[in-house]
Amino acid sequence: MKILIVGNGARESAIAMKLKSDRRISKMYFAKGNATTDLLGQNVYEDSIEGLRDFAIKERIDLTIVGPEAPLVAGIVDEFKKHNLKIFGPRKRTAELEGSKAFSKKFMQTHNIKTAKAVVFDAYQSAINYVREQQFPIVIKASGLAGGKGVVIADDLAEAESTIHKFMIERIYGDAGIQLVIEEYLRGFETSIIAFSNGTKLFPCIPVKDYKKAGNGDMGPNTGGMGSVAPSPEFTEEHQRDFEENILKPTLEGLHSYKINFKGFIFFGLMVTGNGTYLLEYNMRLGDPETQVIMALLENNLYDVIMDCLEGNDIELKFRDEKAVCLVMCSGGYPRQIETGFEIRNIDKISHSEVLFAGAQMRGNKTVTSGGRVLSLVATGETYDEACKKVYADANIIHYDYEYYREDIGKF
Repeated sequence: MKILIVGNGARESAIAMKLKSDRRISKMYFAKGNATTDLLGQNVYEDSIEGLRDFAIKERIDLTIVGPEAPLVAGIVDEFKKHNLKIFGPRKRTAELEGSKAFSKKFMQTHNIKTAKAVVFDAYQSAINYVREQQFPIVIKASGLAGGKGVVIADDLAEAESTIHKFMIERIYGDAGIQLVIEEYLRGFETSIIAFSNGTKLFPCIPVKDYKKAGNGDMGPNTGGMGSVAPSPEFTEEHQRDFEENILKPTLEGLHSYKINFKGFIFFGLMVTGNGTYLLEYNMRLGDPETQVIMALLENNLYDVIMDCLEGNDIELKFRDEKAVCLVMCSGGYPRQIETGFEIRNIDKISHSEVLFAGAQMRGNKTVTSGGRVLSLVATGETYDEACKKVYADANIIHYDYEYYREDIGKF
């Protein structure tokens, strides 16, 4: 059978590495792929929905797995299903739970899902007037897709007003910021839980700790993710019960009430406070870098799990009783200004970790940087410390100009 994986990040590399040993899969295609996927199958330099649809028809693709959010929000699943192409992911209407934070917040409030108090704004001056009456810090979110960067925790009024101006007037994230969600700041620690959906039920994976800030000690701007650890060491059984009762269960009930019966992934971005577990956001796909550690510990055959979900069957997820750590190596300046095109050296000397490329491409016989998050190093061990030592030992070996990574991933 033939598989098409849409996306070019380390997440898609992790999916491909998980599927590569399945003998039933004759060939994997990747749109647009990266330096890892280039070695596992064939990269396809097509990113329009119509182009991918035509490619899937021409090559008789048996299953398409969508990694990033943009094609889901744009309706790739709807288009593929019109042509009876098997694809794992939510339709456009369901993907709006990620594509519009305003819609998502209304969904949470309507279905009594435990979440931060928030107000949605369409007008610049109304948003300015509102923050002038609030206590700080306060959270300001661009409602649309902003590559994981459209969230600012404003510590004072000046920063809040500046952020609103950048989002709504300067439009630094385009149309994503013309509508804002401004919500109360919750103090605690974040946890990510990703679940498979078979159309009627949700099956959660192990909780993951994600590191979003660019700098050590969770300092600096938000990024797409600088590393991850699974299972989350801070997330207790009590937190799990709180999540299942006050977030997972009402989310499923809300989906059913909206007659949303999708087959794909749903990501719960959580904040755990002294008052319990709150939902910050939904993503309607696998997270990155959460996928890297989940796939490292997942014992199930991924293709079988996806097919069972597509057929509406119940699944039982099993994970190895180990710890997994993912360290993301970036281009200097990420998530702002970066330079690319630099050769990545000493890849052949890596011995402790799995290398999953993201912003990297093959150029002749060299691998060169092509994006902000260049690669993920993933390792497992009986303890977090053991897995950490492996990824950092390999990070010290890999070199490219202006390389950067956090030094505190998985170190508690």
